[in-house]
Amino acid sequence: MNARGRFISMEGPEGSGKTTQCARLARRLLAAGREVVALREPGGTPLGEAIRSLLQHDAAGERMAPEAETLLFLASRAHLLGQVVRPALERGAWVVCDRFFDSTIAYQGYGRGCDVEEVIRVNEFAVGGLRPDLTVLLDIDVAAGFDRLAGRNASAGTGNDRFEREDRGFHERVRAGYLELARRWPERIWTINGSRDADALERDIWSRVAHEFGI
Repeated sequence: MNARGRFISMEGPEGSGKTTQCARLARRLLAAGREVVALREPGGTPLGEAIRSLLQHDAAGERMAPEAETLLFLASRAHLLGQVVRPALERGAWVVCDRFFDSTIAYQGYGRGCDVEEVIRVNEFAVGGLRPDLTVLLDIDVAAGFDRLAGRNASAGTGNDRFEREDRGFHERVRAGYLELARRWPERIWTINGSRDADALERDIWSRVAHEFGI
């Protein structure tokens, strides 16, 4: 029987570079001979991608209640775990996920103002006790993150999604929420300065992963 795989999530405010670092970490792990399953949340399954469209791109065409938003994230997450994450871990694969349950606590709890402890409780129901082995929190000043977003969107010819269009106060609350979660769960969440050069971040993240998991 294969040993259980490892589960690493990448978190951060908008423009923190987590998507870039997820891809780079996955490549490093593949080069080290690991099977890697790279995922994003919401998404990762046909159902999850349909929910992503509702959540990020106003596909429903109406304003969404914070509670409904929270539950849609949890529906996508619960499905992803059952269909992809747990089977991958059971066969010994490494799962690298661009966002996981900390995002829901930060965005819908701290950002939207839903009761944080209640959001944590319903998250527990969705994940059934599964935790990432390591969560990398790429912290960045909100203004700096949005400067990055502007450059990215200009290069890609795209606009901001529904969350990126929220006001600065919302994003400040999200960032503060992430930092509070890092204080609450320091054994799992590792905070790193996300404003640094992408190559330097990649080296530091790989050094931490390789050391922690004996690669």
